[in-house]
Amino acid sequence: MRLILSLLRTAYRLLYHPFAWTYDLVAAVVSLGRWQDWVRSALPYLHGRVLEIGFGPGHLQVDLQAMGVSAFGVDESRQMAHHARHRLKKNGMLPALSRGYAQRLPFCGQAFDCVAATFPSDFIFEAETLIEIYRVLLPGGRLVIVPMAWISGSRPLERFMAWLLRLVGETPGKPGQLPAAVRERLKQAGFSVESKLVEMKGSRVLVVVGTRGI
Repeated sequence: MRLILSLLRTAYRLLYHPFAWTYDLVAAVVSLGRWQDWVRSALPYLHGRVLEIGFGPGHLQVDLQAMGVSAFGVDESRQMAHHARHRLKKNGMLPALSRGYAQRLPFCGQAFDCVAATFPSDFIFEAETLIEIYRVLLPGGRLVIVPMAWISGSRPLERFMAWLLRLVGETPGKPGQLPAAVRERLKQAGFSVESKLVEMKGSRVLVVVGTRGI
């Protein structure tokens, strides 16, 4: 298991950096074409000035700007920043993207109505990250996280991919609520927490909404 985890971390690092150009293809394959729908499950909970942490290839940035939202992004990957800027400009949109780390956000306090992160790694629930998110959110602002999704269809390929994702530890065996330990971390950081299981065709997505205390 340690070897598998080590290989997965290496694969993710490569996918997010030198092989960033393959990210959309890999995401589409492992989700059976549902990845963008899963990411968009965050949209109904976002408004005002939105900071996306880990904007990746920039799809959510495009969707947010298309909604008329003031979208900003931060990501540590130079390659992803390049792809996201290109995608936004291709859609006639102005990029508002920064390179940086979630543990040291390059923004002033109480600058955003919402912070979003879709399918982030475990850094999003680290104490340093949550302190920074709390700092840049307005009182009553929202932290919206899409941490995981489940393929629930019954076709052979859907069943195989669901099994494969469980095998490598990408999703728990059954769709459910946010783990109690993670919920407690959010509460300790000053957020009231709701989790919602969103039903989609052939899949389910967990959306976590944390509201900053006033």
